[in-house]
Amino acid sequence: MKVGVLFSGGKDSAMALYWAQQKHTATCLITLDSENKDSYMFHTDKVEGMPKLAKKLRLPIVFYKTKGEKEKELVDLKEAIKQAKELYHIDAVASGAIASSYKKTRVDKICKELGLKSFAPYWHVDPKEYMQEMINLGFKIQIVRVAAEGLDETWLNKYINQKFFDKLLILNKKYHVHLAGEGGEYESLVVDGPIFN
Repeated sequence: MKVGVLFSGGKDSAMALYWAQQKHTATCLITLDSENKDSYMFHTDKVEGMPKLAKKLRLPIVFYKTKGEKEKELVDLKEAIKQAKELYHIDAVASGAIASSYKKTRVDKICKELGLKSFAPYWHVDPKEYMQEMINLGFKIQIVRVAAEGLDETWLNKYINQKFFDKLLILNKKYHVHLAGEGGEYESLVVDGPIFN
């Protein structure tokens, strides 16, 4: 099956790409570049660098601009996925959704309207096991934004390795920081790992 991957460059979209590479044929990346840095649907940190990253991944990319207005941005998402279907003949879309019903239900709906399957391979995964799997697989994940008690600017530009994760486990117990950053506690950028040739 030919799969287009919704890709922001963060850890969850990287894991969706990894899954697509292992289980199907990862055919292209689909990235929405939102003007609204507080978009409900899309990650915005470092997204402008995705065309360059796509070259490193040796995958074509549908790079689509959106104003990022709530609900209206879904029209842009649908158009980007439609372009991926027309250009690269994809049969399905994979996303890095792991806990956000808001995002998953909207991607599912758009895919259904376009006659595509929608996959969220890590939906409702155990966050501790999920993060440990990424570390074990050798992903090099950089923290590019923090926004939670216990996570200050000293965490920026650090990499999610075992030492980092052990500290995150402590913060999870103390402040209930979501281990996978699902509450927006932190944003990430994958700079290396098994998705790269």
